[in-house]
This record gives sequence, C-alpha cells and structure tokens, in this order.
Amino acid sequence: MFEGLTDTFEGIFGRLSKKGKLSEADVDEALREIRLALLEADVNVRVVKALRNRIKERAVGEEVHKALNPAQQVVKIVNEELTQSLGGETFTLTYNPKPPTIVMMAGLQGSGKTTTSGKLAKWFKTQGRNPLLVGADLQRPAAVTQLETLGEQVGVPVFSDPSSPVEVARKSIEHAKETGRDVVIIDTAGRLAIDEALMEEVRQIGQATIPDYIFLVVDAMTGNDAVTVAESFNDSLELDGVILTKLDGDARGGAALSVKEVVGKPIAFAATGEKLDALEVFHPDRMASRILGMGDILSLIEKAEQTFEKDEAEAAAQAMMEGRFTFDDFLDQMQQLKKMGSLSGLIGMLPGIPKEVRNMEIDDREIGKVEAMIKSMTAAERIDPKIIDSSRKRRIAKGSGTDTQQVDTLVKQFDEMQKMMKKLGGMGTKKAKGKRKTKNNKRKGGGGGRVTPKGGVKPNSRVTPKGTKAKKAPLMLPGMDRIGDAIDDD
Repeated sequence: MFEGLTDTFEGIFGRLSKKGKLSEADVDEALREIRLALLEADVNVRVVKALRNRIKERAVGEEVHKALNPAQQVVKIVNEELTQSLGGETFTLTYNPKPPTIVMMAGLQGSGKTTTSGKLAKWFKTQGRNPLLVGADLQRPAAVTQLETLGEQVGVPVFSDPSSPVEVARKSIEHAKETGRDVVIIDTAGRLAIDEALMEEVRQIGQATIPDYIFLVVDAMTGNDAVTVAESFNDSLELDGVILTKLDGDARGGAALSVKEVVGKPIAFAATGEKLDALEVFHPDRMASRILGMGDILSLIEKAEQTFEKDEAEAAAQAMMEGRFTFDDFLDQMQQLKKMGSLSGLIGMLPGIPKEVRNMEIDDREIGKVEAMIKSMTAAERIDPKIIDSSRKRRIAKGSGTDTQQVDTLVKQFDEMQKMMKKLGGMGTKKAKGKRKTKNNKRKGGGGGRVTPKGGVKPNSRVTPKGTKAKKAPLMLPGMDRIGDAIDDD
C-alpha cells in the first residue's frame, strides 16, 4: 500500500545522507518533497500541514544542529512524527470485569464489516477468550448466513433471530451470559452511504447493549473518503477505534495516515489479507518504520512465533547445521512459511531490503510447484537427493507438472544449501573451541565481523574458516533468484 511513499522517503533520506552538514535550505527542500508525497498518497491536507510543521520545528532546531549525524537525526524525527500521526501508542483492549465484553461493529456496506467480525472473533480466540458472534444485520439477506459460515470456520457460535436488530442485540447479551461467552461481537447493518436511518439503528443498538467498544470498519482503499465516513460515525456513536480493511491492497495509504489526527480515534486493528487470521493489532511505530523502508522485524518475529513450534524450529536448525536437513524437513518448513502470509508481505517486513526487491511481484503459487516436486519424490530421494538421476528427474517432473530443468535446479540448489549450512555449522564449532583457548575470551579487533589486513573489523559481514567472505545462500524457490540478483545489484 505504501510503496510510493516508501520509495520517496528513501530517495529523500539517501540524498540527505550524502551531506555532511544540513542547512535550513536542505531541510526545506526535503520537507517540500515529503509534503508532495503525502498529498499524492491522499493524506488529509490538515494532517499533511500539521506533520510538516512539527518536522520542520524540530529539524531546523538545536536537535539536528548539534547532532553528530544530522541526516540520521532528521530520519529519526520524521519517524517519530509519522508514528504520532498514525496514533502514537498501540491500542490496548481491556476486558469488562463482569463478562461479557461487548463489541459493536459499525460501517458502510462493502467495507468488509461482516468478514472483519469473523476475523475479530478468531483473534479473541487466540487471546484465550470465548466469543459469540451476533447477526444483527437483518437488512442484507445473506448477512446472517455469511456470518454463520464464518463462525463455523473459526469455531465460534452465531446468535440471531428474525425479530429486529435491536432485539437481536439485546437478547444476545443474555444468551452470552447463559452459555458462558465472555466476548460478544455484534455485526450491525450497513448502507451504501451514510443516512439517518443507518445512524438511528446503530444508536438504538448501542443504547440497548451499552457496548464496551464501538469499532468502525473502514475500507482503506477509499483513501481520504474513509476519514469523512469516520467523522460522521464518530459524531453519532462516539467511536472507540477504527479497524482498517484491505491494508494489503494497492491504495495510497491516506486513510491510515489521516484517521487518528482528523477523527481523534486510534486505529485498533488492521486487516492485511483475505484469510481469517489476517487481522493484526495496529502498531503505529511499526507501520511508520515500514513506510520509511526500515522494515518491521518485530511483526515478522511475532508471526514466526505464532506459526513455528519452538522445539521443531530448533530441531530443524540443528539438522541444517549438521547437514542432516532433508527434503522432508524443507517441505515442513515451507508449509509453515505459507501460514505466515504472502512472500511479498514477509519480504516487506525485512529491514534494508532494496525497493527493487520490496516492490517485486512474487507469485506465491511458485511454492506450490516446489511442494509438488518434493511430493513426487520417493522417500529415499528426499533423504538422499544424490540418487536422483535423469530418469528419476523425468518421473518427478511428470508427477509434479513441471519440467526436468526445474527439478534439476531445485536439486542443485538444495545440495548447495546443505553444503553451506554444514560449513557454517563447522564454523560455529571452531569458533566455540577458539574462544575456550583464548585468554579471557578476548580477541583482537572485537567480536563478529570480517578481519581486514590491518586487523580492523568490517561489521555485518560473515566469514568462512579461511577468512574470506562467505558465499551468498542459494534461494530455494523458483523465481526467488531474482531477489538475490536485485540485492547484489543494489
């Protein structure tokens, strides 16, 4: 969503970093570019003006003037002010000490309100709660049926009856108490546009249930119009937060950057995909970091922790280092990786990734081809790929719907990865032995890095046992070699 903004910010900061000292004219020029980039991203004009003024006030003051690296200090200021525009602190949801905690969902028709209700129910389940979905949208014929389907998929019961939206909402609270449900999520009706009938209905539901939280579901693809919708709903309902849907789309991001400052309500959650587990707590600081091209390593780690079992991950890492990593292990790792989301989304969370890589279209179906090739191998071939000769490659290609060249590439890359992992594992053993032999575990030049001829250390570099720079790891997925090439070119 923020590709254009990210590219612009990277260009601005790249030019600033080449200047040893920043003048006020340098800062003004950078601010003009930032202002244009934000306006092109459909950010609200008031937000753009306020953000620019805050950045300028800090960037031309003593904070930057006395900094050892003025360019880095400007980046820090922009990051902090962007975080502030996005909401500042992460939204914290607390539970009613007398269950159930009542959550009312509001929004226009087509914003993804019903689907988001299902996603939110699944999120509550991951928090150890027992939610109940309530179908109070009796206007749209298929709304309750859709909610029941979603409830079945996430394992959450749905309450509804044909009486009236207000009566359904009121009865659902009693039903939740009787059945031990500690969270109630009420899916209300939407309209194609804001009208008095819509507002009156949601007001009556609010009065009948007294919800702990009222969330407005907003389609991020609508850009700055989403802010207008949020303002209208907030005037009638006093919202507690906003849930942005389709944040993984190709919209320009104006809604995300505008809604907090204009409406005064935080973004609580963001939907980042179509799957029911693609709903995340919105972290303003992490989103600002991603917009500025700094990645989002914390969210990536959280995804990995939710997906990978710790013991299994450690066993797989140990097997890789000892050269015992097989195609069966690799298949398991790929299937776990798929649960974390799209490859493009994961790559976008990595810090320092060149824009040529970050903006690259990666077809997740390529993973399916690799899976098909591995599943077309015999048990013996998966353990020992060296036995895969020409006739076996033809059989694997035929069974997986690929060609022998693709099979050959996969086998060769896997072999290279095994060799390199075994070599790196050996390096770790030698390093450990070397440390035990060295007095007080000290080493000339400091720890980690590549030793230069003069004894200095170049940080962020790997070494082989002979002190030469390590070979880049081969990329296993078809088409992913383009990423390696782009990184090398950068």
